[in-house]
Amino acid sequence: MAKSKLTGRQKAAILLISLGPDVSAQIYKHLTAEEIEKLSLEISSVKKVDSQLKEEVLDQFHQIALAQDYITQGGIGYAKTVLEKAFGTEEASDIMGRLTSTLQVRPFDFARKADPHQLLNFIQNEHPQTIALILSYLDAEQAAQILSALPHEDQADIAKRIATMDSTSPEIISQVEQVLERNISASLTEDFTQTGGIQAVVEVLNGVDRSTERTILDALAIQDPELADEIKKRMFVFEDIVILDNRAIQRVIREVENEDLRLSLKVSSDEVKDVVFKNMSQRMADTFQEEMEFMGPVRLKDVEEAQTRIVGTIRRLEDVGEIVIARGGGDDIIV
Repeated sequence: MAKSKLTGRQKAAILLISLGPDVSAQIYKHLTAEEIEKLSLEISSVKKVDSQLKEEVLDQFHQIALAQDYITQGGIGYAKTVLEKAFGTEEASDIMGRLTSTLQVRPFDFARKADPHQLLNFIQNEHPQTIALILSYLDAEQAAQILSALPHEDQADIAKRIATMDSTSPEIISQVEQVLERNISASLTEDFTQTGGIQAVVEVLNGVDRSTERTILDALAIQDPELADEIKKRMFVFEDIVILDNRAIQRVIREVENEDLRLSLKVSSDEVKDVVFKNMSQRMADTFQEEMEFMGPVRLKDVEEAQTRIVGTIRRLEDVGEIVIARGGGDDIIV
């Protein structure tokens, strides 16, 4: 068998055979049952491996291990630079290609290690679609800082582009990366990558300040009301009621319909029930629990609709300043 014709599983089988049973047994501890089954089957089908092929597989594994170590130390760009100095440009590209196809390294890996303010300087003058693509690949906290610092008139447009983004071809991603890379090299996978989407923009908006959030959502409500409503629904779900303070929960209880609250609590976690009942009078809590016991089975659709109405009430009370919701990792309170 020539090394170039071997599959990844065949190379793994030869590697484990070469390492011996003791080391291989330790590696097995980190694999899933399915991986162990497939790899064991592959090992059992190997008849004989000549010393040259074994040496080549071990050498390839060593190169990839080195590359992984370099990535850990300084990212993909650093790894590629070191490998080029050690093995030459062609061999380094081959090693990085094998590594990224194995690990499925996401595009813009170098950007996720960069300072948000530095990234802002690179992208603030780019087209909104380009900015949206870059932000959708960043960590939510990074993207939130950058979105907050962009001009107000651009924020809603970029948020909408992130939310409605679907698949982006590797060619487009590569072109955008070239704008940012400058002094950093990166290697891309060849697969289409799913990114963006409503949840991505929800995570970003959860990290911005309340003023920025309100500005973006108000603008989105004009541009695309359905999208704005969907984003609002995902930014606070019924189970998040546990993060409200006691005064806010009591205010919500007074505001919502009892039937909606009973339906919502019917399938809620014990933590949610405890928090809500704690903010009722003992008599009211006892009555609620007794009525819930006699409700019998309820339709999931009815529960979801009731929870949606309660979440809408919470968001409305927040908007008019009657309750506060503390979110994010900082000390800021969104009012």
